[in-house]
Amino acid sequence: MSQKTELRRRTVLAAGAAALGAAAFPAPAIAQTKTVSWRVQSHWPRASSSFKDSLELLRGTIDKRTEGRLKLEPFEAGALFGATETFGAVKRGAIPMGTISPAYVLGDITLAGIANGLPNAFHDVWEAAYYFKHVGFEDMIRKETLEKHGVYYSTDKVYSTELVVKKEVKTQADYDALTLRSSGTLQQFLTGAGAAASMIPGPELYQALSSGVVDGAHWGAVQGALSMSLYEVAKFHIRPPLNIGGIDAFIINQKALDELPADVRLALINALEEQFWRRTTEYQFKEEVALARAKAKHKIQVVDLPKEVREKMKGVAKTIWEKERAKSDLTKDAMARLEKFLGDLGHI
Repeated sequence: MSQKTELRRRTVLAAGAAALGAAAFPAPAIAQTKTVSWRVQSHWPRASSSFKDSLELLRGTIDKRTEGRLKLEPFEAGALFGATETFGAVKRGAIPMGTISPAYVLGDITLAGIANGLPNAFHDVWEAAYYFKHVGFEDMIRKETLEKHGVYYSTDKVYSTELVVKKEVKTQADYDALTLRSSGTLQQFLTGAGAAASMIPGPELYQALSSGVVDGAHWGAVQGALSMSLYEVAKFHIRPPLNIGGIDAFIINQKALDELPADVRLALINALEEQFWRRTTEYQFKEEVALARAKAKHKIQVVDLPKEVREKMKGVAKTIWEKERAKSDLTKDAMARLEKFLGDLGHI
């Protein structure tokens, strides 16, 4: 059995064990007491597929497992706080819970750039899942976030980020002329390779793309682009992915978490852990379904970037890796673990 096959087998077994464990050992009965309601500020617009498939899913799971003792009240992007303000709001206790992209908290969490997914790292989603859960990266970022900010961090899922553009890129000059919507480490990556990339919040993205403020964007991959109607104006979907990472996460004020009854707190933490595996697997399936739909309905074309652009991107990726490594002792450790893992797979 090859090393890659063995690693894939272990990842599948781990996910299966979690599911079987939940079935074999159901949560203890929860006594009926007062209901706790939490406002949850999302970075996803209501139109985004993950608002329903991740946040609404978790709300339903928690309501069922706590017998209504913990109620999550989701707010779409920008309703209470902006995308870059949500982490601070949760940290202060202004709201007990939120969803973020680590791309929005690069100045708060040194491991955020690695969490969001480094370019030219993972080749497949299962590799990122293994790195987060088996190589120990999730424990590292959770420890940093808790110790520095009093915030509990839980990755929603790992998946790829892919660009959509309004015109096909055939040369380096074509790429250099692009204006793109991006965020976090990928914004540095795309800019370093020659394009002009800037951050635009989700609720403003469609207008920016349709009006010509930007020529292309990434919002997740196919599902994100389809749910945000980006294919109405951008007909070229670029693969391979820009990166694969933990691009969405739940954050919880640790004091609010500690104040929950022990059984409710355990139900929430277990639900978040199980959601990682469920959503990571489900997302891959739904990507292919969404791609077939986008091809049929919007006549999109899946294209690659020209070789000269990809070669330039490789050099930019190396620079980004070194910048992430230099941020802290934690990032140095995380990069060492990542490089060993990728070396074991024969990627580097």
